[in-house]
Amino acid sequence: MSDWINFDQWHDCAQMERPGFVFEVKNKEGQSLLTTCTVPLQLPFDWKSPPACFRLIEAPEPRRSNPIPKPQI
Repeated sequence: MSDWINFDQWHDCAQMERPGFVFEVKNKEGQSLLTTCTVPLQLPFDWKSPPACFRLIEAPEPRRSNPIPKPQI
């Protein structure tokens, strides 16, 4: 993982992108989200404060869902 970067530098995120990595963005309240580089960043509706910092982290492994059960007759 990389060091936290002030969100004022988000416009440079395209230069920091790497395959297999995503950005973790955190606000002052400690809420965080994982995202790719998108300018402007779309924030979740429930964030009460703007983003404060971000860092590049390894992308998490995809979660696999369980198969859909067969219908009961």
